[in-house]
Amino acid sequence: MANSINPQGSADFDWEALQLDGYSKVQRSEMSDRYEKTLTSINEKEVIQGTVAMLNKKEVIVNIGYKSEGVVAANEFRYNPDLKVGDTVDVYVECREDKTGQLIVSHRTARMHSAWIRVNDVLRSGEIITGYVKCRTKGGLIVDVFGIEAFLPGSQIDVKPIRDYDVYVGKNMEFKVVKINEEFRNVVVSHKALIEAELEEQKKQIISGLEKGQVLEGVVKNVTSYGVFIDLGGVDGLIHITDLSWGRVTHPEELLELDQKINVVILDFDDDKKRIALGLKQLQPHPWDSLDANLQVGDKVSGKVVVMADYGAFIEIAPGVEGLIHVSEMSWSQHLRSAQDFMNIGDTVEAVILTLDREERKMSLGIKQLMPDPWNDIEVKYSVGSKHKAKVRNFTNFGVFVELEEGVDGLIHISDLSWQKKIKHPSEFCKVGEEMEVVVLEIDRDNRRISLGHKQLEENPWDVFESTFAEGSVHSGTIIDMKDKSGIVSLPYGVEGICPSKHLRKEDGSNAKVEEVLDFKVIEFSKDAKKIVVSHTRTFEEGENKPASAKVGKKPVGSSTGKAVKAINQSSEKSTLGDLDALSALKEKMEKGE
Repeated sequence: MANSINPQGSADFDWEALQLDGYSKVQRSEMSDRYEKTLTSINEKEVIQGTVAMLNKKEVIVNIGYKSEGVVAANEFRYNPDLKVGDTVDVYVECREDKTGQLIVSHRTARMHSAWIRVNDVLRSGEIITGYVKCRTKGGLIVDVFGIEAFLPGSQIDVKPIRDYDVYVGKNMEFKVVKINEEFRNVVVSHKALIEAELEEQKKQIISGLEKGQVLEGVVKNVTSYGVFIDLGGVDGLIHITDLSWGRVTHPEELLELDQKINVVILDFDDDKKRIALGLKQLQPHPWDSLDANLQVGDKVSGKVVVMADYGAFIEIAPGVEGLIHVSEMSWSQHLRSAQDFMNIGDTVEAVILTLDREERKMSLGIKQLMPDPWNDIEVKYSVGSKHKAKVRNFTNFGVFVELEEGVDGLIHISDLSWQKKIKHPSEFCKVGEEMEVVVLEIDRDNRRISLGHKQLEENPWDVFESTFAEGSVHSGTIIDMKDKSGIVSLPYGVEGICPSKHLRKEDGSNAKVEEVLDFKVIEFSKDAKKIVVSHTRTFEEGENKPASAKVGKKPVGSSTGKAVKAINQSSEKSTLGDLDALSALKEKMEKGE
């Protein structure tokens, strides 16, 4: 047989010659061309329309008129729960035939392609579109628009601040596409933009009818540290914190809360900037107008400390009515202090009205007036000559200020600190904060001044020195310093003398030097100036006439006199009451000797 099967294999078998269907090769080719023409011509990577042929929970079969049907996962149609057989849908051809000959299509990709074309058209045209709010994200919401996940910022949800984003999740809303980033495939939409145009027109109408002094009803829209924003029905106004209440307000939230309805008065507005200033306190009478008419200077009042400053404190005696207590009216003391040393914010204090000006709405108060003035009986308590203990407060170049008690200060002049020691500055004699004994020398009640002394606690030793260091007497002394060509000589009893340079010449013709111990003759004594001038030269120039008894240290003295000398020599820094007794004893012995 010419067409018998080759038992060795089919490589050389002519299958075209085997006409099992009864068609010739030419007929078969013509029929294939006709079939191909009945199929839809599709290209990969393009979007085409198809018809839902069948669907179940997992898959949706789509007929696109090709030789095989496309299979799409059912979750790609999750956004459309009403999908049914016969509906027309878009699909994206990913592959006409895979390894198994299956057509691969995607509805989600088709939606994305169509969506990007559509959102770009919407951005250009400004068309209003509807989207589905899928979920909340940081700073806003995620919205499904044509299958694209777009971002709705929180600030673009509404014209008023939104406190709870979750109430919008799962809802369909209208939007405008406001921004597209092709590189990152980001789309930003706005719901606020839809109502802004309408509100702008509303604002114009409302503002055109505004008048200063007009009272309107509004809703608290936002509360800040500096004031409260009120929605007047499409137009916002601000109540500044100072216009909320006649009294002091720390934070607006003390008075108002969100969504609260209140009446406000228009204080001012700007047609260009469209800013409206509102007031709340202006709807209430001023507290000063209702202040008790019988209240007058000298009356006692009670109030709460609302403001503190270094210079004083403001006391609210009634809502909106405040008085100032200056720090100088808090204590009789004259020392500079801060108001915080006496009271704190929130304290309730009693005070006396010092001044009252109803027209200027000002009041000054004082609390020290509730305490007795220590100067009322100053002459009785601190009589001239009386002795007291005082606390050193501060120094000046001319003396020491001390405090006898709260509100009573006195001055010890630098010349009244010591009989003997020459003091250049009070800090050499005492320290701030220490206690010292004083004597009242003089009282000036009108000017609230007291002159005090410290050295007056002791007898003036220069009364004794006047006879001890009489002119012509000779004493042993030590040169301790040289000043202005004169020697400073340390004499007995802690007294210093001045030896002019010409009187420093010694018997051998040389000049005496510092630290030399020599005899010195008193050539001048001034009790008032507390000055003793001595000479070494005179001790040998007038040696023949020098009385032997005049030289101290050469002749023994009585035991009590020796003790006095020793006590004074040991206390050259300050005089004490013990020195006073010794000096008195010495003076008495010398007077008896005379």
